[in-house]
Amino acid sequence: MSVWRDTTPAVGNPGQPEFAERTGEKVDLHIGVWKDGRWSYLFGDDTSYGGAMPDIEAIRSAARAAREGPLPEAVSGPVMKAPVWTWEVPLYFWFGGIAAGSSFVALACDLAGDEESAAVARKVALGALAPSPVLLILDLGRPGRFVNMLRIFKPRSPMSMGAWALTAFGNLAAAAVGADLLGRRRAARAMGAANAVVGGYLGSYTGVLLASTAVPVWARSRLFLGPIFVSTATATGAAACRLALSAGGMPAGHPTRRALGRVELGAMTAELLLSVINERRLGPLAGGLGRGRPGKLFKAAKWSVRAGLALQVLGRRRAPDHVSSLLYLAAGLMFRYAWVTAGPPSARDDRAVAEMARSRRHGH
Repeated sequence: MSVWRDTTPAVGNPGQPEFAERTGEKVDLHIGVWKDGRWSYLFGDDTSYGGAMPDIEAIRSAARAAREGPLPEAVSGPVMKAPVWTWEVPLYFWFGGIAAGSSFVALACDLAGDEESAAVARKVALGALAPSPVLLILDLGRPGRFVNMLRIFKPRSPMSMGAWALTAFGNLAAAAVGADLLGRRRAARAMGAANAVVGGYLGSYTGVLLASTAVPVWARSRLFLGPIFVSTATATGAAACRLALSAGGMPAGHPTRRALGRVELGAMTAELLLSVINERRLGPLAGGLGRGRPGKLFKAAKWSVRAGLALQVLGRRRAPDHVSSLLYLAAGLMFRYAWVTAGPPSARDDRAVAEMARSRRHGH
């Protein structure tokens, strides 16, 4: 029995130039036909290709016109490939944010003299970090790729620095928890303080990683994504620690629980304000944050934040404080998924990609 198979070559759909043969426009140094490369100026006199040197100024003028001239009415694409990040990435961002925020809580509790709460916060940080390497390796496809990322140290690469920060944070968190279990409070405090410093990078680099790409909605948000992600990390870390302390029997009126509630309130308010300011800066690009799946996630996350804020400010006596903590944790997760899923539609907006590339060149 014969089975029909589609034998169409998988050559894709390459982009085509909007000049020369298609429009009839004459382009300097473009010969217009396929033939032997004997005319090429890329080779010197030591080969049979050696030919007359072209007009360099004409090349420069053509390049400047392409970079600085007005965009054509129709931008033919695809200009860039959309990012292919699956569910593991935003979940990794969320867990990493909780871990980073918990390290901030541990340091604050140590400074306030609450050693027991600091020890709990360090355990929360280590527990939240535990799924992160697994999720990152699942996204990379093979464990060896994560190991290869540690073979080099590139301070200008958020991906390289993120892998190192994740490794350093995990080692410091494990050592701090081990010191707590052994009763070595001084060592635990020292390693916890160092971990909070690394946590500052761990909580922000994921936003910087998005902003360092050419995806318009991420790249245009480069000034705000780092602070937004740190704010969410701080709020979710404080929420996770407050829930852990509550589960451990700490009474509702305890000063540490009240202080963590204020941290949640301030961090989530900052996140909401930064998001609103950033959306106004984005202009037309902000539409990508309000449509489709990203739009639904952003809307649900913002309403979760508003509900949590309302419970803390207005309904303090009517609802347990851990309800607002759960709402903030859910909002943080939705924010992470919303930002990641907003990338592919923005990357498929060819005109926005072209405009973003030009604005970057001119420093806008």
